[in-house]
Amino acid sequence: MRGSRPKRRVAALGSAGALVTATLIAGAVAAPTANANASGGHGQDREARGTAVAAARAAKAGIDWQDCPADWNLAKPIQCGYVTVPLDYAKPYGKQIKLAVDRIGNTGTKAERQGALIYNPGGPGGSGLRFPARVTNKNAVWANAAKAYDFVGFDPRGVGKSAPISCVDPQEFVKAPKMDPVPDSEADKLAQRKLAREYAEGCQERSGWMLPHMTTPNTARDLDVIRAALGEKKLNFLGVSYGTYLGAVYATLFPGHVRRMVVDSVVNPSREKIWYQANLDQDVAFEGRWKDWQDWVAKNDATYHLGDTRAEVQQQWLKLRATAKKSPLGGVVGPAELISFFQSAPYYDSAWAPTASVFSKYVAGDTQALVDAAAPDLSDTAGNAASENGNAVYTAVECADAKWPTNWQRWDRDNTRLHQDHPFMTWANAWMNLPCATWPAKQQTPVNVKTGKGLPGVLIVQSERDAATPYEGAVELHKRFKGSRLITEKDAGSHGVTSLVNPCINPRVDSYLLTGELDAADVTCAPHATPKP
Repeated sequence: MRGSRPKRRVAALGSAGALVTATLIAGAVAAPTANANASGGHGQDREARGTAVAAARAAKAGIDWQDCPADWNLAKPIQCGYVTVPLDYAKPYGKQIKLAVDRIGNTGTKAERQGALIYNPGGPGGSGLRFPARVTNKNAVWANAAKAYDFVGFDPRGVGKSAPISCVDPQEFVKAPKMDPVPDSEADKLAQRKLAREYAEGCQERSGWMLPHMTTPNTARDLDVIRAALGEKKLNFLGVSYGTYLGAVYATLFPGHVRRMVVDSVVNPSREKIWYQANLDQDVAFEGRWKDWQDWVAKNDATYHLGDTRAEVQQQWLKLRATAKKSPLGGVVGPAELISFFQSAPYYDSAWAPTASVFSKYVAGDTQALVDAAAPDLSDTAGNAASENGNAVYTAVECADAKWPTNWQRWDRDNTRLHQDHPFMTWANAWMNLPCATWPAKQQTPVNVKTGKGLPGVLIVQSERDAATPYEGAVELHKRFKGSRLITEKDAGSHGVTSLVNPCINPRVDSYLLTGELDAADVTCAPHATPKP
């Protein structure tokens, strides 16, 4: 499952039937050679040289900034452009692709400007192009950073406006109801396995030329080329969710190119976790955060009337699930669609009240509110295409980054065992990732994330009860990056901490971005305000 912050709820479909939210980042100079041996091997040497070639070319070309195309929905003064990168960094003079970028200039004086701050929201598959809108929308949390930095967003390779990939017709992709992700029989499992295999085949058929190159290390190399195209000697980077893994891989491959890096809601970078085990760990964390939400709903029973204990709220959920399984609500909302809608609550605190409110209306007899919230909108062809594309990129990157188990018995055993105590998300997540078991393109060995020469202190921000990127990931990255600092938001679990209002966290992020200074020791902060019913 992926973690991502482009919209409050990006419905994206697991290949085999669970709708799952987006689950998971000065003058120009020729780029110095990357740290070629970060993960060892001659392939990396060639790719490091290829990156240096592409970066030097981009530094010379710059970016032809224009007003953004009308259908990008990015109002002036945001500007848009493209950066050209090699499809394969081992062949820098071979096939090229164009990456969409956008920017808004710093709001302070020329003297206050510290360069560009590049953002990745996660996914994999999330678009970063909305980032400059934090300035046009006058987002108070980011006002101080905006004085010093141009805010730069981009669509990573395969995403949106950057050589987008696809695995299935978008309208087919969103059709509902899907199969219940929780299997009742071996026949159900076989049907889901067939869907997963067909999805992988669809990716090969529609986007096979891109699949071998849809890796996190390649996106990190793209980031270095974008840095050079912007005329920046060093990178300032903000990565959320999967964007933290992109940042970690960049910092490993190009440690001497990093100036400031903030990583928020951290993917565990351990090679053993990327990506099969990371998804299993997520299932456990989701169950914990689902319970936190139910506790909150129970505490606010006067508003929602769903029960005044967690057990009562869970009973209402199970009853709803059973009803929708027997006869999908409005003919379209079954268990898979319910999980897609309800999982936004464990993801984001901002979804707690809206999700509880829709649930409450349903229990009071208003089924339509839930159908409207959870059913696909077949008339929204642009939104459906974006959902399909996001899911295609999510799958392609996770499948290509690492070698996945190909033995169905292992998937079956691991997910059956986990489901017993963590039923909310386990099987939905399993089917979403199962195409990786039969992936038609080459699978890599993950980069060994570590501190390299010249890497400055990295700021790591994490909530303690995050569902999409469990807390252990932040601890692991902190261990690997010498001189990094970890800010822990205690007793909190919203995914994506840096955009929330927290007087303990916001000034520290500002201070680091503006001065480069980190606290002398790690910091534990009280939680941001609990949502109001």
